[in-house]
Amino acid sequence: MRLYTKRGDNGMTDLMGGRVRKNHPRVEAYGTIDELNSVLGMVRTVLADKRLARMVERVQRDLFVIGAELATSPKLQPPMKLSRARLKALERQIDAFQREAPTPRLFVLPGGSPVAALVHFARTVCRRAERCVVALSEREPVRPLVLQYLNRLSDWLFALALVINKRAQVPEVLWEGHRKRSGNTR
Repeated sequence: MRLYTKRGDNGMTDLMGGRVRKNHPRVEAYGTIDELNSVLGMVRTVLADKRLARMVERVQRDLFVIGAELATSPKLQPPMKLSRARLKALERQIDAFQREAPTPRLFVLPGGSPVAALVHFARTVCRRAERCVVALSEREPVRPLVLQYLNRLSDWLFALALVINKRAQVPEVLWEGHRKRSGNTR
């Protein structure tokens, strides 16, 4: 099988159930899911903790299911669907992460260890993917579970970054807003 087909050379692509322009909201949504999956692949390869790496891999597999669901025309049944059990698993993991590394009361500046910084980047790509799926849902039906999962996944990624920094003994840098700092006259 050849990698190239030349079918997309005119700005069109195939969905399960028909062809659409490559800038169609459905393509934008599953393309951003694919981008998130690639960033998570980078996270997984640099994670020293193999248990956390397996959790990230499981999320990557979930994202493939979501991508397949989004790449299917609403007129057809997708070949696979994300299960509610996967959403519940994320919620349990978030709870466990928060027990280990409680969420600070102030905003956290993305960063810390290099791995945590990469997880924060993945979190922002996840937020963009969620916005793309919301935009798609305004035009075509999208199962609410997909949006719920993406919303929870960004929380999971935030909690994961906190855990990674805590285990690496890297303190979080907090944003203090417009609080007056000593020596600051502005």
